Order: sequence, then C-alpha cells, then structure tokens
Amino acid sequence: MKARDIPNIISIIRILLVLPFVVLILRQEFTWALVLFFVAGVSDGIDGYLAKHNNWTSRLGSILDPLADKLLLVSSFITLGWLNILPVWLVAAVLLRDLAIISGGLAYHVLVGRYEMEPTIVSKLNTFFQIMLVLSTVFSLGFHSLPPQALQALVYIVLVTTILSGIDYIYTWSKKTYHAKKQQQANQ
Repeated sequence: MKARDIPNIISIIRILLVLPFVVLILRQEFTWALVLFFVAGVSDGIDGYLAKHNNWTSRLGSILDPLADKLLLVSSFITLGWLNILPVWLVAAVLLRDLAIISGGLAYHVLVGRYEMEPTIVSKLNTFFQIMLVLSTVFSLGFHSLPPQALQALVYIVLVTTILSGIDYIYTWSKKTYHAKKQQQANQ
C-alpha cells in the first residue's frame, strides 16, 4: 500500500458503511445512523482533500468516490421510503434520475468512447439537497423533531432539483454525444 492509495481505501470504507447504516435505519436506531452518515460525510471530505491536495487522483478513485456517495444516498432514500418516512414518489424520482444518468453514461461509452463524468452545478446542488434531506430527516427522528414544514419544503426542493438535474444531464450528454459523433464522422 502506498500513501496515494489512502483516498481509495477511505472510499472503500465508505462503501462498507452503507450496510450498517441501512440496518440502523431499518431498526430505527436513528441516532447511530446519523453518526454513521456523519462519519461517511467527513470521510468523503477527507478523501477528496487528500486526493486533490496531494495529487493522488486516479481512475479508480474517480469511480470509487462517486460510487460510495451514490450508494449511501440511494440506500438512504430507498430505506427511508421503505419505512414510509420519505414519499415513495420522491424515491422513484431520485432512482429514475440516477437510472437515466447511468443509462446515458453507458450509451455514451458504447456510441462514442471513454468519458470523464463531471457533475454539473445543478447536479451538485441536487446532491447537496439530497444530503440535507437525509440528514434533516434522520436528525429529526433521532435527536430533535424539526418542523414538518421545513422537511416538506426540503422534499419538494429535492424533487425540483432532481428533475432539473436529470434534464440537465440528458441535455448536456446528448449535446456532447452529438458533437463527438459529428467529429468522428468528420475524421473519417
């Protein structure tokens, strides 16, 4: 093991935290679930800082880091939806957006070639609000009840940013695919 592998190891640990987090939510041990979610969030910041600050970036890291984040968020939404804590329609919207992004990425890979997935500003905003919704919901269940109107507002903000992010990804990657295919045809 080399020092430059530390960010990837931290990402793998975050992936391994997903199952205990889900189990804690299912057991309705929200305080401990919140602690794990917090640990995952801090570790995400640490591995990102180490990778960028020390130039320890790698192709594997560019896959593991967002995978760890996505697994935790999707698992959170599915589990909270399963328990009827979050609306099922919101969980469906989040899953459909992610499915569209994955399908688009695979289509781009097949039609055009290798790509570097870069989150858009709208996507980063969506991820921020998804994290805030999970944190606020679990905090409200485990520590101190938050006003229902605040949680409801977050639900609708996540819905809107999820839809906008999905549209943004489809538009951006359709445009990139079109230009890449056009360039390929011009080179032939």
